[in-house]
Amino acid sequence: MPKVTIDGISIEVPEGTTILNAARMIGGEIVPPAMCYYSKLKTSGGYCRTCIVKVSKGSDKDPRPMPKPVASCRTVVMDGMEVENITSAEVLEARAGVVEFLLINHPLDCPVCDQAGECHLQDLAYEHGKEASRYEFKRREFEKTDIGDKVQLHMTRCILCYRCVKVADQLTDGRVHGVINRGDVAEISTYIQNAIDNDFSGNVIDVCPVGALTDKTFRFKSRVWYTKPVDAHRDCPHCTGKVRLWYKGDDVARVTARKDKYGEVEEWICNECRFDKKKTSDWVIEGPTHVDRHSVISANHYESIRALKASIERQKKSLPHGTKVGLGQGALDPNNPN
Repeated sequence: MPKVTIDGISIEVPEGTTILNAARMIGGEIVPPAMCYYSKLKTSGGYCRTCIVKVSKGSDKDPRPMPKPVASCRTVVMDGMEVENITSAEVLEARAGVVEFLLINHPLDCPVCDQAGECHLQDLAYEHGKEASRYEFKRREFEKTDIGDKVQLHMTRCILCYRCVKVADQLTDGRVHGVINRGDVAEISTYIQNAIDNDFSGNVIDVCPVGALTDKTFRFKSRVWYTKPVDAHRDCPHCTGKVRLWYKGDDVARVTARKDKYGEVEEWICNECRFDKKKTSDWVIEGPTHVDRHSVISANHYESIRALKASIERQKKSLPHGTKVGLGQGALDPNNPN
């Protein structure tokens, strides 16, 4: 198996593995960001250029460095390859330029966007963007487009990652939309209103990394950090039925597919599960979703309660049998190991 070194960390990977997936096998901060690549979609990647890295050594056979930064999602690992990501000032500067370019036309409407709080572009801009934009011209604008009674297209927010096009092409019966025109006037269009007819068309909402495609049944109803995600499943004749329920109080505010730590759907779900099953009685509840501590969704949620219970259990085990444990100051601190 070829061996690659990324930011000083070496790993052996299967033949044909890309630099991005090799970095994901290692994990941690060295993993390049990705806005268009999606492991579940064939031929995805290569559009946004946020995952660019520097190949300082091509391979053991040809140690010459590659002359320019390359897209890690499309570049296959060679044996002996050496890659620089966060250790390269050149890459970080180039990536900041890519983020600035992505934000040229993206509207600053995060306060009213349903994607706020789980938007990959927000994370990317915070981690890799610059403080100000050099763009002084009018941003492009599009009229909002209805693509059915459940999905809203806000083309002004779109960054043309092509994910929704590939979902329609690879998951549904027939693709009836795509990207028309080029450059600054490129947009998703052409009979996109018919795309919602397919049983799996709602998955375009989950793959969209920004707020260009939103769920009408959830639109403007709540901020995502006010909801509580719970994993659940049902016996569905169309899909696996494994979903994530987002509760606001006792009501199911929305239903989405489950996603991994890179924000990618684990298993596609059908429109019936997504839009029609909004009652707790429709589902078998598995338990609270594990939310990454860095996520805004975890704020004031059951993760803190879970840590509190674990702290109490640790105190019980350390005390003599029969001693009662109260909710003291130490127990209320999830970071207190004692």
